[in-house]
Amino acid sequence: MSLHGKHLPADERRAVTVEAVVELAGSQNPSEITTSAIAKHMNLTQGALFRHFPTKDAIWQAVMEWVAERLLARIDRAAHGIESPLAAMQAMFMSHVEFVAEHPGVPRMMFGELQRAESTPAKRMVQTLIQRCGERLHRLIENGKACGELSATLDSEAAVTLFIGTIQGLVMQSLLAGDVARIRREAPRVFAIYRRGIGVAQ
Repeated sequence: MSLHGKHLPADERRAVTVEAVVELAGSQNPSEITTSAIAKHMNLTQGALFRHFPTKDAIWQAVMEWVAERLLARIDRAAHGIESPLAAMQAMFMSHVEFVAEHPGVPRMMFGELQRAESTPAKRMVQTLIQRCGERLHRLIENGKACGELSATLDSEAAVTLFIGTIQGLVMQSLLAGDVARIRREAPRVFAIYRRGIGVAQ
C-alpha cells in the first residue's frame, strides 16, 4: 500500500488513515495496533496523525463509519433490481461475504469492539450497522411472505437473526482456521441450507 500521507489534503488523509488501519488489522490483532504503528505505516509522525484524529478511539470510530457506509452500499447494489426477495437475500449474503474476504481486518475489529464492556462510538456504529442490515432483510422477508416465495408462517425476526448469525459464524470459522478464503468457498453451500429452511416447502 503506497501512502504519501504528508502530501494529502485533510479529508484524503483521514480516508487513507482509515484504510491503513483496515490493512493493519488484516495481519495483526486490532487491539495491538497503536497510533505509532499507524503513523509508521503511513510514513507520518504521531503528531501529524493526531492533527486529524484527537484520539485512537476517534480513529476506530472513523473506521467503523467507513465499514458501515461501504458494506451497506455494497449489499444495496447487490440486491438492486432483483425482483425475487429470496434471490435478493442471496445476493446480499454473497456480497457481504465478499466484502469480508476482501477486508479480513474488518471482522477482527468489529468482534473486538463488540467485546468491550463499555459503550463507545465505534461499538455503537457496529450495532447500528447490524440493525440497518436487519431492517433491509426484514423488508425482503416480509415481501417474500407476501408474494408466496417464503412461508407465510415464517418467523421474520428469527430469520433475520439466523441470516446475520450465519455470516458471523462463517467469518469466525474462517478466522479460526486462518483461511479467509474459506468463507468464499463455504458461503454458497451454507446459504443453500438457509434458503431451504425459510422457503416454502416443495
